[in-house]
Amino acid sequence: MEFQQEKLENGLQIIGEVNPAAKSAAVGFFVKTGSRDETSAVSGVSHFLEHMLFKGTDRRTALEVNAAFDDTGAQFNAFTSEENTVYYASVLPEYLDEVTLLWSDLMRPALRDDDFDMEKNVIKEEIAMYKDMPSFDVMDRCRTLFFGEHPCGNSVLGTAQSIDDLSSAQMREYLARRYAPNNIVVAFAGHFDWERMVSLTQDRCRQWDPHDLARETSHFGGRVDHARLGQAGLAREHLCLMSEGVSYQDPQHYAAMLLSSIVGDSAGSRYFWELVDKAVAEAASMSLDGMDGTGSMVSYVRCSPERATEVLDVLESIFETLARAGVTEEELRMAKNKTLSALVIKNELPMGRLIDLGFNWTYLQEYRQVEKDVTEIKSVTVEDVNKMIERLKPGVFTRYQIGPD
Repeated sequence: MEFQQEKLENGLQIIGEVNPAAKSAAVGFFVKTGSRDETSAVSGVSHFLEHMLFKGTDRRTALEVNAAFDDTGAQFNAFTSEENTVYYASVLPEYLDEVTLLWSDLMRPALRDDDFDMEKNVIKEEIAMYKDMPSFDVMDRCRTLFFGEHPCGNSVLGTAQSIDDLSSAQMREYLARRYAPNNIVVAFAGHFDWERMVSLTQDRCRQWDPHDLARETSHFGGRVDHARLGQAGLAREHLCLMSEGVSYQDPQHYAAMLLSSIVGDSAGSRYFWELVDKAVAEAASMSLDGMDGTGSMVSYVRCSPERATEVLDVLESIFETLARAGVTEEELRMAKNKTLSALVIKNELPMGRLIDLGFNWTYLQEYRQVEKDVTEIKSVTVEDVNKMIERLKPGVFTRYQIGPD
């Protein structure tokens, strides 16, 4: 493996991990912007803009964009979160040039008014679709309840009203400001020619104008509150718990991640044995959501409405035992094995490696080899995890429930 980096005069950062043994290559444009960077006046614009990139440029129609991707056989997509919008593709090495140039063009979309007005309906249909998915809706609502006025509580999708009210002029302003080159990392992974990819990217992107950017990244411990929404037609109770977490940059990030695995992994965790295995709940999980400067521990549980009170009692018992007795060596050993397996298997492919490569640079400005992550995970001790329990107090949480009327 060979790591390379280049920073253009306009602030665009280009990074790459060359792996001559790989049979594919991957490219990603990591834009450091998401719902936490939006105001209420443009709620949902980051996700909407992600859609609009695929509508084409001044030189390409939407049909031509799709045809160009199809011609290469690329596996491509994009996603928007609270703080990142990522565009990526995995291809055979001989098509990496073409796909990189295509993504470079799409970073400056046409944003035609006709396309904008039509896509509004698509976005509103997507919002409606997710509202029909209580497992998603309960987590979205809980996040807003937990973070309160903090921008991390902003909904990625926005609302039907905010999308209706959004103008194409507002989106163009947001694009010019947030898709500035000094707010983007272009990452490559797999089998590719580094010098060639830098030259191609520089040729297409060096004329982009930088902008002054800022993001509030102070830690926020969250609020403690609870709420429930009754909805007609539901047969199950959906619960989301959120408590204080750690940031992506926190030195104890892996201790918190392993704690979440011990408590709420899909198999062999405390949630599994006490809730799922005993048929108290159908599903129960916990994960760490490490973000820029802050984070949260997120749990999701689904059960019958009649057992919701019992679920809460079991959760209280789990957290009380956790606070009193901590975790065991055996639990930590199993959590490490699960985490290490997932990490190594994902990073064996250039596409999986690309995401870690890009996010490590976006959040840490650091190149981290997989071996370094493996070493750090292995070095976490029971004492580290138990200190994390004391620090984060996962039994003190915000709770949101959605269930039948």
